[in-house]
Amino acid sequence: MILCRSLNVSTRGLYPWSGCLAQGRCYVLTVSCRVVLFFLTLAFHETGLAQISALPLSPPKPTLEFSGRLIRHVGGRTLVAQLFVKGDRYRLEHLGGVKTELGYAGISIVRRDKNEVWFLVAQRHEYLAVPLKPEHLLPFEATMEGETERTLIGDAEAAGRPAQLFEVSVTAQSGQSERYFQWIDVEWRIPLKIVSTSHEWSVEYERLVFSKQPGYYFDEPIGYRRWEPPPPPLEKG
Repeated sequence: MILCRSLNVSTRGLYPWSGCLAQGRCYVLTVSCRVVLFFLTLAFHETGLAQISALPLSPPKPTLEFSGRLIRHVGGRTLVAQLFVKGDRYRLEHLGGVKTELGYAGISIVRRDKNEVWFLVAQRHEYLAVPLKPEHLLPFEATMEGETERTLIGDAEAAGRPAQLFEVSVTAQSGQSERYFQWIDVEWRIPLKIVSTSHEWSVEYERLVFSKQPGYYFDEPIGYRRWEPPPPPLEKG
């Protein structure tokens, strides 16, 4: 605006040269003013965009990595395992082993990226790969599948960590309604403990250590081969 005034050019309205023509002022100077205003506006927008692009982005959510002890109570049985978690994959070192068609597996590795579970059978130096099923998955999210209602009971503690205690209502795929008590870690927002109100099912994590986990814990084990079913016998013609 200062530059235009020094050139004795009107800048009112969307087309400032119209006023200049009415007053008999120099059309060339007015056009020059329009050019100056155009570049000033362009520079303003470019500066504004640069400032917006320079704004700090919100930091990405860190990958969940921890180790601890897993305790599950299912149908009157208690299952215990040492647990190692690295993002979408985890490793379970089972106390007493897990029975498979190849024998007892002391270790299982869940690979959600491959939709597989590997059961390591040390006696055979083989691992059995099976398709990933819902029963293989552990709860690492605050929201439960089929959740319909959540009520905060209050502050609590689980696994020696500050937590919030919720009562959660869930509708199963069968249509049956179930209720759970759920302890959510205050810092990491993961369930530390879940117990059905009927006490027929529960899962909890103990002795948690949140730290980086070695990548090879979740890779195909060295010295093991993937078990493949034998080909069917040839029919005698």
